[in-house]
Amino acid sequence: MPTITVNVDDTLKERMDNHPEINWSEVTRQAIQEKIEALEMMDTLTSESELTESDVQEIANKINESGRARVEENSE
Repeated sequence: MPTITVNVDDTLKERMDNHPEINWSEVTRQAIQEKIEALEMMDTLTSESELTESDVQEIANKINESGRARVEENSE
């Protein structure tokens, strides 16, 4: 399985260290998976659409907010 590196600032790392029970690699993997699925869904929905780039970005932002909320729920 390929490995990626994610950079976080010192403050975030300290906060993560306060929760050693959390598998941060899994949290990251899930966030990436959700982002990819959202992008693929957006591509499918907009492939024959007459939406503007701005419309597409607004939809993506809403999807991202929802994905972040789910990741935060799952990491608690």
